[in-house]
Amino acid sequence: MADELYKTLGVSKKATDEEIKKAYRKLARKYHPDRNPGDAEAEEKFKEISAAHDVLSDPEKRKEYDEGGAFAGFGGGNPFGGGAPGGQAGGFGGFDFGDLFGGVFNRGGGRGQAQQVRGRDLETEVPLSFDQAINGAQISVTVPKSSRCPTCHGSGAKPGTSPTTCPRCEGRGVENQGQGLFSISQPCSQCGGSGQIIEDPCPTCGGSGLTQQTKRYKVNVPAGVKDGSRIRLAGKGEDGPRGGPPGDLYVTTRVASSPVFKRLDDGNLEVTVPITVPEALRGGTIEVPTLSGTKKIKVAPGTKHGSVQRLRGEGPPRKRGGNGDIRYRLEIQMPQELSEEQRKAVDELAETLNGGDPRAELLRKAAR
Repeated sequence: MADELYKTLGVSKKATDEEIKKAYRKLARKYHPDRNPGDAEAEEKFKEISAAHDVLSDPEKRKEYDEGGAFAGFGGGNPFGGGAPGGQAGGFGGFDFGDLFGGVFNRGGGRGQAQQVRGRDLETEVPLSFDQAINGAQISVTVPKSSRCPTCHGSGAKPGTSPTTCPRCEGRGVENQGQGLFSISQPCSQCGGSGQIIEDPCPTCGGSGLTQQTKRYKVNVPAGVKDGSRIRLAGKGEDGPRGGPPGDLYVTTRVASSPVFKRLDDGNLEVTVPITVPEALRGGTIEVPTLSGTKKIKVAPGTKHGSVQRLRGEGPPRKRGGNGDIRYRLEIQMPQELSEEQRKAVDELAETLNGGDPRAELLRKAAR
């Protein structure tokens, strides 16, 4: 199954490195154990996508996999093709599958080089007025988050002391455990995967290297955002433990509705414009609202109820450049009551416009 790893990430065999990275990040966020606590199925899925990314993100491993080499059996059927030479776990000439799963358990690259754990991504919502969403704005958001301890600066050790290398994993943060024919890397049982032992913890953070703090950020909202749009602030999520890199902050916009403009799914705006019976009959020029003031549009003689006029380029900005349109839906306002003078005028108009019964043809067809 030479394309199994590609299927796991949902990409084609011709996918670029950037496409593979993007697909992996999307799936990793979805199935990460922190987001799915206690979900064994999600955890297993996370392991699979991490293992697939480990191979496909490495040019040499990917080439060997595409050519049907040591990685070609992974993901389907028997990945070993028989016992490993010399009784070595992993098969395929002694390939250690612990390398394949190393990324899942934050495995480091070598002795004394435990991989740093990235901080969690955060999400928050921000309310916007309709005008702010259309024109863009700079707003402030306040988020509570785990940030680097100001006392120990993230090390977790009491000031004046330093963490020591874990003697069990020798700083790698993982230890290998046998699983049948191959071994799998798991977080070190002594240091919890950090690769370090803190003998004298920081009194402020208790050795975690993190404290709960409230941060305030400025968010540049681009013009034209919709309700539910997500804005990413790179590196503004929670700080990673023991000096690990921070996650990202995702800001979701909640846009208030407008009393005048209705946003359409195609990126345009619509306005309901009332017109009088005389305007519908004889036509004319009327004034309508725009995002920057007012403009005039023409009403054609004999305009029907619900007819639509359009002003191109007067709508909100589009992501790909340019502006959308504003559509004006014309609704004929019928008076609820008529004065005697108005009734006489309508009767005179009816006589003038008398062209027979407009329903005669309909009734004739119905009688057949």
